[in-house]
Amino acid sequence: MKLLDSIKLLSPLEIGALIVFILFVIFPVKVPVALTGVFDSPLGILFLLIITISLFVYTNPILGVIFILVAYELIRRGSLLTGKPISQVLSQDNTSQDSKDAVLRDLNPPQVTTLEEDIIQSMAPASKDFIRLNGSDFKPVMTKTVGASMV
Repeated sequence: MKLLDSIKLLSPLEIGALIVFILFVIFPVKVPVALTGVFDSPLGILFLLIITISLFVYTNPILGVIFILVAYELIRRGSLLTGKPISQVLSQDNTSQDSKDAVLRDLNPPQVTTLEEDIIQSMAPASKDFIRLNGSDFKPVMTKTVGASMV
């Protein structure tokens, strides 16, 4: 009931702004490309924050709450146009891929084969002739496994 009373107290200008805000949030209106750079910057986010605070102070708080959703949608839709995820827009990580690759190269030096690997590569696989020449008389025997567990 209190919500209806606060809506009745809105001026015609505030009602018009509220309708525009709600339509912007509900419908997939595209943000102009010229404005995407503005809202992707820290200065643009600060500008949206100032507008939000001023709406809470000078108009009905319902308008401020709806504008928070509008500001989020502006940033999100702008980041979709620029191809940057919204978390990158908000964090503004400026490290380049080349510097990341250099760090990874330092952390992962080229692999060097060890002595054991060299010996195993030179000896493997053992041929049947080698086994017979060694005089190995080992013959595997399979016994019955009645009563044995599967483990």
